[in-house]
Amino acid sequence: EVQLVESGGGLVQPGGSLRLSCAASGFILNNYVMNWVRQAPGKGLEWVASIVPNSESTSYPNSVKDRFTISRDNALNTLYLQMNDLKPEDTAVYSCARTCKYNSDYSLSCDYRGQGTQVTISS
Repeated sequence: EVQLVESGGGLVQPGGSLRLSCAASGFILNNYVMNWVRQAPGKGLEWVASIVPNSESTSYPNSVKDRFTISRDNALNTLYLQMNDLKPEDTAVYSCARTCKYNSDYSLSCDYRGQGTQVTISS
């Protein structure tokens, strides 16, 4: 059974940092494109970061580029998201997700996604 379990969320002040973790089980994380996605209240799912299998190649949207870093530990089968210089607009539930794609209506869907961890940026 595929499982993705996130941890590391919390409440931080603007400009602060958090490191999220995602423990994967039931599959080998390094065999898939893995992603972090987020969902703010009342909004759709938003792609945040991707990492390619067997590579250190990563991708980010402009909204988080140079502030967020995705990485993985193959020995632990765990995905990470280091988030620096956090802003109030980063407030959302963050989930790790396997193999995501955009639909014809521009919504994002993924074949597996964890329950997520809440990240709140507020002073």
